[in-house]
Amino acid sequence: METIKKFYRSVITMITLILMQVIAFGQDSSGSSSSSTTTTTTTSSTTIQPWMWVVGAIIVLIIIIALARGGGSKDSVVVTKERIKE
Repeated sequence: METIKKFYRSVITMITLILMQVIAFGQDSSGSSSSSTTTTTTTSSTTIQPWMWVVGAIIVLIIIIALARGGGSKDSVVVTKERIKE
């Protein structure tokens, strides 16, 4: 049962990493063969502060560590003995 859980975790991790790479390659503009250039100027009122990146990275690390540790409880048995006074 434990090996099945490890297998599914590794499959989910592999799929997640593949999707991250697809997103990264999709943002790569060096491979585009478009010869036309379009210039647009936009102003954005929302900016992401550097501390937000740090907080986001910490949250992602906590999630990864929680998934790696499993977080499940181990099956354990506690045996207690009572002494009967005679």
